[in-house]
Amino acid sequence: MPKATVIYVCEACGRRYTQAYGRCPNCKAWDSLREVVEAPEPRPSARKATPELASPLRSAPQRLADVPSGGETRLPIPIQEFSRVLGGGLVPGSLILLSGDPGIGKSTLLLQLAAVMAQTIGRVLYASGEESVQQLKMRADRLEIAADALFLVTETNLESILAHVEQLQPQILIVDSIQTVYSDDKPSSAGTVTQVRECAARLQLLAKQTGISIFLVGHVTKEGTIAGPRVLEHIVDTVLYLEGDAFQAYRLLRSVKNRFGATSEVGVFEMRDKGMVEVSNPSEAFLAERVVNAPGSAIVVTMEGTRPLLVEVQALASPTVYPNPRRAANGVDFNRLQLLTAVLVRRVGLRLAEQDIFVNVVGGLTVDEPAADLAVATAIASSIWDKALPADLALIGEVGLSGELRAVSQLGARLREAAKLGFKRCIVPKALRRGDPPPAGIQALPARTLSEALAIALPREPKP
Repeated sequence: MPKATVIYVCEACGRRYTQAYGRCPNCKAWDSLREVVEAPEPRPSARKATPELASPLRSAPQRLADVPSGGETRLPIPIQEFSRVLGGGLVPGSLILLSGDPGIGKSTLLLQLAAVMAQTIGRVLYASGEESVQQLKMRADRLEIAADALFLVTETNLESILAHVEQLQPQILIVDSIQTVYSDDKPSSAGTVTQVRECAARLQLLAKQTGISIFLVGHVTKEGTIAGPRVLEHIVDTVLYLEGDAFQAYRLLRSVKNRFGATSEVGVFEMRDKGMVEVSNPSEAFLAERVVNAPGSAIVVTMEGTRPLLVEVQALASPTVYPNPRRAANGVDFNRLQLLTAVLVRRVGLRLAEQDIFVNVVGGLTVDEPAADLAVATAIASSIWDKALPADLALIGEVGLSGELRAVSQLGARLREAAKLGFKRCIVPKALRRGDPPPAGIQALPARTLSEALAIALPREPKP
């Protein structure tokens, strides 16, 4: 009988070791190695391995030209923001992983999705390993959910879940969460690397063989990454993150991997008493409480996937009494703020060595793309000079170390979104090549450098 061996597997990266380490040598994560007892499968005999007695092939290679190009079939999702993130609907047989911080609303959103899908396409099975059916019923009553084709079960054993699926034959299966599910074939406990990998692989096989769309809920670590081995993200077809500030009502559903659609798509929801509510016009919602003619406020048109969003960037410059001035960033990268501050000092001539600078993106959003550089730099200059930008002016552009403005992608879509919300002018980089004409209703003001952009946005000289 083969002898069982003990190995140590990193929960962060999945690397296997023969001895324990306090820190994973591969991904440098602390206390991430877990002991796993593995019993190797018996090796096949030489007689069974001969070509004459080998098992017949279950599939045959096909020429690319011979494969029929059938149309892509998707199940319609009544929740339009969810449908946008998935690429226009739910693909049968897909395996989708939804992750997010505790309490962000993952179970609430999936319960709402299960209810509307049960009313439109058929049976939906919601298997929860963290809540009882009574708790799910209380949440459904609070959300005013009623669906006859929605079935609930509290189960953590994978074999039992598969038995329920075989008996019920649902169109959609929701497993909340994958870290609570275990299989009897593996001796380790639920949540370990072995169990998560095994359960995800068997659920993937179930989805591909039966055409059932499966949603998995995944926990996150304190760093914000999905808990468990990295191979979990490789097994699934789509990885979704539900993001948001605990003190803000808005939630962003972001796609970071999608085999059936574009990545980096985002859907916007608002958490209310009745659950998640779609935000059809997020730009208008983010600018609803904007104070017009306030110094230090600038509007940037950022892209979230293929969707343009208008967000407000605020900056506050205050004289400091300390030898080292503070730099604080909320919603923008801190290193990017340091870079823009240096460019303003060196290329524009602002005196920032005696100023504390605070930058904030309104609404709890995080803007990562460089197209927001011009808005951040202009907001800082507006606060330094105590002069407000025009209310109908938006800003788009990446700032280089030489103070030049560089072109950004999808400029036409950004300008159309700004014009839709009533903005009349927009400062854009002066590209060397001729681009598409701006849409009707908005004037594109080209600028080659940051100094030219500041001269357009803040034309008057600062007060002495």
